[in-house]
Formats: sequence, structure tokens, C-alpha cells
Amino acid sequence: MNAPQFWTIPPSELSPSQLAIKTQALQERLVSICDQFDDVRFATSLAAEDMVITDAITQAKLPIQFFTLATGRLHQETVDLVKTTEDHYQISITKVYPEESDVQSYIDQYGINGFYDGEEAKKACCGARKIKPLNTALQGAKAWLSGQRREQSTTRTELNFAEHDDARGIEKFNPLFDWTEADVWAYIKQENVLIHPLHLKGYPSIGCEPCTRQVKQGEDIRAGRWWWLQSDSKECGLHINR
Repeated sequence: MNAPQFWTIPPSELSPSQLAIKTQALQERLVSICDQFDDVRFATSLAAEDMVITDAITQAKLPIQFFTLATGRLHQETVDLVKTTEDHYQISITKVYPEESDVQSYIDQYGINGFYDGEEAKKACCGARKIKPLNTALQGAKAWLSGQRREQSTTRTELNFAEHDDARGIEKFNPLFDWTEADVWAYIKQENVLIHPLHLKGYPSIGCEPCTRQVKQGEDIRAGRWWWLQSDSKECGLHINR
């Protein structure tokens, strides 16, 4: 039996001039956000898109605060990359942890890996480890950024650059909303951006360790997230605005 072939970093057909246009537009978007709001925060998961945004923010020396959701179930490679990124860009990334009581309540009700039992348990785990910490991280912020792209999944095809986060009462921006996967990797290659080591092992999308697997060639790039659930369940709830 042949070994499965996993996802690999895609080649880019962008010319240098095309990439320069996209890069300039990204910088202009970020500058515009900072011109409008005096407390902007960026939620980075250290994935490829987020590393592009991190690079663009630091190149422009913009006053955007970085934070990451330290769920307690991340790959060690993700944990290590936080420190590497801080050192490389000379920035501080705030680690936002879940409340121990919330995690324990989840374990008491569902078990440590209860999310494998279905959508309800998965949502409860994400609620304790990701959504509630995100709400805490955004308290007092005027706007926040995500690395979402339209091309990533069927649930994001209508994604816009700017949207109002009704759930938190602040503005939200998706500066890479119209970028393709190849655009992202073209920028990374040109700017020599740090990348998550799991991208080199067949992981196009990376979340918590027990909820992420490698993706085979030809599969949707988010097929490795919560793979035991239906395709319309490939979101953790962080980006639900209501």
C-alpha cells in the first residue's frame, strides 16, 4: 500500500509586481485601521496568515497589540514558535490562558477529550479554552484583527475586510480576506517570514493538537480541523459575531 501524500506548501504564480501591489494594499489596510482606532489588537495563532500579518505590522511599526490564545492543548511547536516570533520581531505576544475552573468544569462534564463525542462537546471545549479567553483579551479594545480568508472554507466565502463584531461590540478586520493561499506563501517566501514547522509536515491549518491532523493532497485545507465532524462544523466559534 502506498503511503498517503500530504498537503505541501503551494507554489505561487504571482509576479514580483503583483505581490508588491498586494503587499502595499495590506500595509495601507493596517495603517488605515490604526488611524481610525487607538486600541487595536491582533489575535495570532502563529499560522501562515497570522505570520504574514505579524510581519506586515512590525515592518510598518504599527501600534497593534499581539496576543495568542494559550489553550493548554496546543502543539509544542506552536508554544515554541511564540517565543521564537517574539525574539525575531522584538515584540511581546500576550499569552491568554483559560480559567482553570472553566476547564475543570468541562472535564467534569465531558471528559478530557470529550470533544470527540460530537458538536456540543466540541463547542463547549472551544468555549472554555478559546472563546471566553478571547472575550477577556479583547476587553477595552476598539478593534481587532484576524487572519481569516474567504478561500479558507465554505463558511468564510462572504467574508469582508471590515465587519462589526456584535458579540463584543467592537470593530473587526480581516486584512487578508481576499488573499489566496498562494498569495500568502508568496509573501512568506519573498519576506523570509517565519513559519510554523508543522506546515512542513502536511498541516495547512493548525489548531489544538488533539483536534488537528495532517491533510492529504486534494483535501480541503481545513479538512484536518475537527475531522470527525461534518464540514459545516469547521469553526470553533471565535468568529461568530452574534
